[in-house]
Amino acid sequence: QVQLVESGGGLVQAGGSLRLSCAASGRRFSSYAMGWFRQAPGKEREFVAGISWSGGSTYYADSVKGRFTISRDNAKNTVYLQMNSLKPEDTAVYYCAAVFDPAVVTTATQYDYWGQGTQVTVSS
Repeated sequence: QVQLVESGGGLVQAGGSLRLSCAASGRRFSSYAMGWFRQAPGKEREFVAGISWSGGSTYYADSVKGRFTISRDNAKNTVYLQMNSLKPEDTAVYYCAAVFDPAVVTTATQYDYWGQGTQVTVSS
C-alpha cells in the first residue's frame, strides 16, 4: 500500500511558477515509478510528466516540455513537479500517482495508487 498526498497548488499569474510536492507513505517507494496527471473541468485526465523508480528517466507531455520538471527524492519519499512559465491552460487539478514498475508509465489506467489532487489556477 502507498498513500500519496499532494501539496503546493494555488493561484498564480500567467508566467509564474509553482512547485508541487507529493509525499508518499508506505514501504518501497523507490520501487515505484511516479507520475503527475491533471484534469481540467470538462476534460479527461491527462498525463503531464513521469519519472522512473531511480529518477534516471523522465518523460513529459508535449504541452509542458521545457516548462515543467519532474524529480524525486527517494530518501524523503517525495516526488516534485516544478512548473515554470505557467499558462492559463495549465489550470487543472493535479494528481500524483504511483505504479509498481521501474520504468516511466504514461497511461493513467496502469497506475496503482493516486493522491487526492491539488488545484492549480493560472490567471491571465
